[in-house]
Amino acid sequence: MRRTEALKIITQVLKQPTGDRTPAAIVYGYPAAYFDGTEPRPKPWGMQVDMLAMRIAAQLPLEYDAAQSPLADAEDAKRRRDLTGEIGALMAGHDALTTASWYPAQPGDLVHVHYEAGGVEAEAFGETYLISAGEHGFLTMHLLAHTLPEDHPDAEGTVGCFAVDDDPDPLAELWMEAGPHRLTIVRHGRPVHTGGVR
Repeated sequence: MRRTEALKIITQVLKQPTGDRTPAAIVYGYPAAYFDGTEPRPKPWGMQVDMLAMRIAAQLPLEYDAAQSPLADAEDAKRRRDLTGEIGALMAGHDALTTASWYPAQPGDLVHVHYEAGGVEAEAFGETYLISAGEHGFLTMHLLAHTLPEDHPDAEGTVGCFAVDDDPDPLAELWMEAGPHRLTIVRHGRPVHTGGVR
């Protein structure tokens, strides 16, 4: 589920009436009967429903299964002049990476990225990167192989563009720009992230 979809669902639920209870029977989210006088009632607070829904959605541990990258989601929000959505998309993408069970990357990890065909000349191709220990205590990710023909007009400047040297988080740029849905990450011979699998 995408975070924007979750936000719509949460907003709809929060706007629904509270069934057969009157507003007076609800005190700050608790039934009035909950309070027996031994403990103080919570202090009142107020927030617009859409803002409350946005805060709840931002805390949901959603897996990132969108059809585009976090950066593309942020760009869509930016075009809509939705600053909250733009920041939310970037934060959601970052959180999806840093809360993954296999995170952080380790030396020996293989990272494959698949690019779909698009446009007139752009054809589908893949790249495989190897993560290794860097010289200064961080991690390096270098290109092992790719499937784009060497004479292809897009080969230069496109292939290997996500390679990094001595980076504390070598997957961050690839994850945010290409998108987790395009990545397959293998550790010790076993896939730990298969973004293309729904």
